[in-house]
Amino acid sequence: MSEENPPVSEITKAEPTALDQSMTEQPSVDVSQLKSKASNQTKTKESISSEDFDSFTNIALKELQVRRNVLEEEIEELLKRKKQLENEFKSSFSGQSDAIARRVKGFQDYLSGAFQDLVHSAEQLELVKQTVLVKPSPLDESQSTIEKTDPIATVAVADTFKPDEDLIRQCLDQFLGQPDFYAEPWKLRRSLEEKDIELLEDWFFSMGGRGAQPSCGSRSKNILVSAALISILGELYGDRFQTLVLANQPERLGEWRRGLQDALGLGREDFGPNSGIVLFERADGVVERADRLEDRNEVPLIIIDAAERSIETQILQFPLWLAFAASPDEIYAEEDLL
Repeated sequence: MSEENPPVSEITKAEPTALDQSMTEQPSVDVSQLKSKASNQTKTKESISSEDFDSFTNIALKELQVRRNVLEEEIEELLKRKKQLENEFKSSFSGQSDAIARRVKGFQDYLSGAFQDLVHSAEQLELVKQTVLVKPSPLDESQSTIEKTDPIATVAVADTFKPDEDLIRQCLDQFLGQPDFYAEPWKLRRSLEEKDIELLEDWFFSMGGRGAQPSCGSRSKNILVSAALISILGELYGDRFQTLVLANQPERLGEWRRGLQDALGLGREDFGPNSGIVLFERADGVVERADRLEDRNEVPLIIIDAAERSIETQILQFPLWLAFAASPDEIYAEEDLL
């Protein structure tokens, strides 16, 4: 028994086997190689992601370009269709009838202005002085002659401003000179042309301050002539007259206010019911205001814009009024602005 089992001390002293050596040995890892592999993988991923982004951007840009080309083609097609429709409308019956209606309207306005001028010319004719014969009374048989009354003298309309002709012509001559931009308020600060002077002379000395005159071509020129008229009447009547401007739209009245304010050196306080110039959109307001001024022994000056198609008959009763008759071109231009 003792021979088969060696002592414990001998077993511990035995040499280690190959299995024990292999288990005790540990593998060695190269850290630098691992880092290089990780960096290579990261770079590969970044290069792949940038390439994907570039390809996606190129695809998106191509799609946008294609859509833009399609929209441009559609726009060109719509423009061609628009031109075709306009040509068809002009050649159609409705388009021709619209053009004919505009011409008829312009001719109608021309006729109304001509009839008004005819009425004014008839008013300016000097009437023949007639004598009134008084027949003898049947009860007065002793009277052998027929008594005659003194003829009734009538004053021509054109002679209204005859007493002040020298002053008026002096003012008109001044308006042909250089403009006085620093003149006193209510004095004309601009200069006029020769045709404007002729218009005012005809209104003063031929029409007696009552009548229509052809438009000067634009609202601004009409305003300038009206400013000269207001300046002259201010010399004649002082504070006893008030200017009433009639235009049927606020935009047109705004042009009148700005033009008169610039030409006469006025302020906003000069435009109002109790000021020198009053703006109206309706003719009935002008008539009512003019009646009140005459009741106070004052003189109203009524100025009618060229865009007005007709004149109220009640306005014709007042002593001073000026209406601008627009040409067909001005009428068409005003209609285009509406």
